[in-house]
Amino acid sequence: MIYPILKIPNKKLRQKCEPIEKIDKNIKTILDNMAETMYNAPGIGLAAVQIGINMQLVVIDCEYGENKKKNPLFLINPEIIWKSEEMTIFKEGCLSIPEIYEEVERSTKCRIRYKDKKDSIQELDCDGLLSTCVQHEIDHLNGKLFIDYLSRLKRTSIEKKFIKINKRRS
Repeated sequence: MIYPILKIPNKKLRQKCEPIEKIDKNIKTILDNMAETMYNAPGIGLAAVQIGINMQLVVIDCEYGENKKKNPLFLINPEIIWKSEEMTIFKEGCLSIPEIYEEVERSTKCRIRYKDKKDSIQELDCDGLLSTCVQHEIDHLNGKLFIDYLSRLKRTSIEKKFIKINKRRS
């Protein structure tokens, strides 16, 4: 099932997501549908809040765009447990802010702890695009968007653009 993706200025995107207590069939189905939604968009990462589900769920596949082989990484209750002091700038985009790409500075490397679909606690060292993507998606779970890293002027300009688009649609 492909979910509709929420776009700014939808207030649900600013919600802090709830942790998952029990990984059951429903959670696994949501994750599988999130992956299908992400690939369909197309994108390389999707947080549950972007489809209106207030749960700490993320799916990422940074390699999909390069080789079209699907290898989704499912993150349940992910948390960043370490970040490098070294910073990297990537041009980021977001399925909830379509057609906008801006340079964002983030830690070059990070380590995350999460549960997988089998309810096992995992740790993963991330660098490069994966590190950026993981930080971006975990930000979503905390109600933060990549445009929050931009200057107030740029952020306001982007938000106003989407408010106008939404008014035209209604």
